[in-house]
Amino acid sequence: MKAWVLRRYGSPDVLDLTDLDRPAPGPGEVLVQVKAASVQPWDWHLMRGEPLMARLVGPLGLRRPHLSVLGADVSGVVVAAGEGVTEFAPGDEVWSMPEGGGFAEYVTISADKVARKPHHLSFAEAAAVPLAAMTALLAIRDHAKVRPGHRMLVNGASGGVGTFAVQLAKAYGAHVTAVCGGRNADLMRTLGADEVIDYAKEDFTRGGRPYDSLLYIAGNRKFRECRRVLRPKGVCVLIGGSPGRWVQPMGQLIGTIAASALVSQRAVVANVVGCPDIRRNLDELAGLMDDGKVRPVIDSTYAFDELRPAMRYQEEGHATGKVVLTM
Repeated sequence: MKAWVLRRYGSPDVLDLTDLDRPAPGPGEVLVQVKAASVQPWDWHLMRGEPLMARLVGPLGLRRPHLSVLGADVSGVVVAAGEGVTEFAPGDEVWSMPEGGGFAEYVTISADKVARKPHHLSFAEAAAVPLAAMTALLAIRDHAKVRPGHRMLVNGASGGVGTFAVQLAKAYGAHVTAVCGGRNADLMRTLGADEVIDYAKEDFTRGGRPYDSLLYIAGNRKFRECRRVLRPKGVCVLIGGSPGRWVQPMGQLIGTIAASALVSQRAVVANVVGCPDIRRNLDELAGLMDDGKVRPVIDSTYAFDELRPAMRYQEEGHATGKVVLTM
């Protein structure tokens, strides 16, 4: 099978399209023929091996990558099921967040990380969902505990996580303020945002009624500034931050959580990696999509052999919604 292999850290040029043996599913696994995969910050951080601090305490290898084939989101068709798997059979259309292995023609995935793909979504649309949408779901449902009447601000609303966060917050009954560039204001309104703030024209940390929660996706403001628009018992959910070669965004996240221990507002990190309930969360997202309450926003699609330019584009940080790789 064809696969993009990462043997050393570096730019997209280090990715090597090569032939590998097709894997076989082990006990509790399914073999999926990949139809589409999404390209996201998770992938380029692993490709670059940055921040360097993550090589000591995170999922990265110290000198070389632990993960040789990237690609955390996939959609495709089950080809074979391993011993003990009864819920999936060859021909089933599925989606998953295996956290790696998606940039290949085939991938083996633990069956508890696999769910049936919504029928009305294309494979490209389905591949745009898992990691970003589940991150937003954990932030809104579990950390912010959004309920009807809740006021939420999403800073960085036009990216992959942000476009899902706006829709999910509305689905849970919140009044949503989206912060983004002016060119994406109309999109935010079509996704359900009640108010839109153009960050180039207005400082969202000054003025307006206070919010019950703030989703901190864009790493362009300090926690002490965000606190100005949070209620005394408000929650700041950290999803991203300003990238850096050595420590950031890890240092920024750790510093914000430490600072929140000294004030009434709470800061928490929404981390979907290692989540034990992937199938349950995907099924919940599928229900919301079937009801027309949430949809993926795709910025651009690339062919399988165009992974390098796709990664370069994703690294620029200007994508509106998701970048998808199609087979």
